[in-house]
Amino acid sequence: MAALEDILQRHSVWRGAVFARPAETVATGYGTLDRELPGGGWPSGALTEILGGLKGIGELQVLMPALAALTTAGKRIVWLAPPHLPYAPALAAAGVDLANLAVVRAPGRRDALWAAEQVLRAGTCFALLAWFHRASYPELQRLATAAESGRAFVALFRPREAEREPSPACLRIALEPAAGDLALRILKRRGPPAGAPLRLPLKRPAHALGRAPFFALPSREPRAHRRLGVPVHP
Repeated sequence: MAALEDILQRHSVWRGAVFARPAETVATGYGTLDRELPGGGWPSGALTEILGGLKGIGELQVLMPALAALTTAGKRIVWLAPPHLPYAPALAAAGVDLANLAVVRAPGRRDALWAAEQVLRAGTCFALLAWFHRASYPELQRLATAAESGRAFVALFRPREAEREPSPACLRIALEPAAGDLALRILKRRGPPAGAPLRLPLKRPAHALGRAPFFALPSREPRAHRRLGVPVHP
């Protein structure tokens, strides 16, 4: 028994009863969630999937403390193919430094996947948020490899149906509304299986009338982005 413990101490042996700690993490800003994640935060250099059946339930608030901390520290973040225009006043009120936020538009799924890979391989951003309705396992694997090389925190927003699909993401969480708050269930993480869902408090009006506060009205007009004060790249 002593010999086995000596081997475990001297070599990088994965043990299911303990967290496999990622090289770097970004604090989520929620103490209860940090305690459930290996390394105490969102993993860098790997994929995180956020699965939800409804939009505008507060899904962006889960990430907002981390995004605010990164941008105020002068670190760039990129939003790729968001479903609506980012609403600059709400983002600024949440603490996001808009000077360090870039929005990249993509006309189609393949364009978005290509853009995500290029952003990650460039190594110039510290967080990438991307919205994908569909993505195959090989495509996600390419993104995972690019994320590892770029060391960025990558959050992919995908529909709840993707829960049934295999994924190379090291962290997968599912979100759903829960009596004015947000229920967060960890589907996959490095280390032992997670326990009961977490309840995260939402700042009002996070999901009033089903409207996402960090998005403006839908539009395809690039000039609308500029009016909102968020830099846009076609």
